[in-house]
Amino acid sequence: MNDVPTQLYLISPLDVSGDFPQRLEKALEAGKGLVTAFQFRVKGLDQHEAAALAEPLQEICAAREVAFIVNDSIALAKRLGADGVHLGQKDGDVREARDELGKDAQIGVTCHASRHLALEAGEAGADYVAFGAFFPSETKETEHRAETELLEWWHEMVEIPSVAIGGITPENCRPLVDAGADFLAVSGAVWSGDEVTAIESFAKAMA
Repeated sequence: MNDVPTQLYLISPLDVSGDFPQRLEKALEAGKGLVTAFQFRVKGLDQHEAAALAEPLQEICAAREVAFIVNDSIALAKRLGADGVHLGQKDGDVREARDELGKDAQIGVTCHASRHLALEAGEAGADYVAFGAFFPSETKETEHRAETELLEWWHEMVEIPSVAIGGITPENCRPLVDAGADFLAVSGAVWSGDEVTAIESFAKAMA
């Protein structure tokens, strides 16, 4: 997996109502072969509301063979039959997620800037680990800052894919690609403007 070029992992804005399904379609069309995963991340909704918003987005991803990952909630991921779940440090255990979602589920874990947390996640059976934030983010409060050396070390030492996250834009992403990140997780840089232009800019910067 580490020989595959770096790919984009899109994270949804918190508001996925209105015309967001159309925006997602456009982004995935523009990012064919580059965008390989999409994370559904909404806060403060009950599971029924969240599921209703997720379903059209899940169909859009499935039609384009983009993995549909649910943020934080093992229960919602199970209800939707999602491709996987992304767990923060307080969102549950990798082994519990594996028991609930099955052997084929993609399970990712937020590991901040910690080699220790990442190695623990790998031992528990995580399919990928996420490091960050690498840059200040407008999408999410960032307590932890990670350096590119962490990506380089992980890339050399461990086979489990890494995701770089936090304030990543077309202008600042190149050092993360060069450091060996398998995926760049992006949200604000895509959804705060024209999504097609943003994806095309990432494609140029990452090539």
